[in-house]
Amino acid sequence: MRRGSVLAAALLTLAAARQAPDPMAPRTKGRADAPVTVFEMSDFQCPFCRMFAMNTMPALDSEYVRTGKVRFVYINMPLPQHPNAPAAAAAALCAARQHKFWQMHDLLFRNQDTWARLPYPRAALLALGDSAGVNHAAFVQCVTSGATRAEVDEDARRAHQAGGRSTPTFYIEGGLLEGAQPIDVFRSVLDSIYRTKTTHS
Repeated sequence: MRRGSVLAAALLTLAAARQAPDPMAPRTKGRADAPVTVFEMSDFQCPFCRMFAMNTMPALDSEYVRTGKVRFVYINMPLPQHPNAPAAAAAALCAARQHKFWQMHDLLFRNQDTWARLPYPRAALLALGDSAGVNHAAFVQCVTSGATRAEVDEDARRAHQAGGRSTPTFYIEGGLLEGAQPIDVFRSVLDSIYRTKTTHS
């Protein structure tokens, strides 16, 4: 893993600060006091992010998040070559306001081939919101008003300052792991960090 700077650590720690209420909570999985925190810097239109979400995340969730070892936080980093990614990220954060982020997250990746190629994806994104179980009127108002665009931009700014250059990139306790790595790579990294942190705690 490539080491992140002290500044990067401070920026992403600030992004996930345990505030009351914590604005990151709707897009966080796992216990707040988990010994290891993983920040995923991701783009909903990125095929490699989809690969991670569909192939690796379920095992990571089962083995590390649900067992209390890892707290997992999603950070938006839409890339310039993906024109529909900012709209998808904004829609996901609108769903997060109704505590439906992860439902929307999964639907966006599962249906990426459909909405990602559209010249105007809003109708498709609104339909996915309905499938995620959001309140339709509140979701439409949030999406059409652009209420979460500034939050997406702030996510991207923090991600770049933390060293993110491609997606997906994972910031794990001071280091960067790049690419849609298989679960075996995550096991090696997370088990090592978990042993170190729990042995010295």
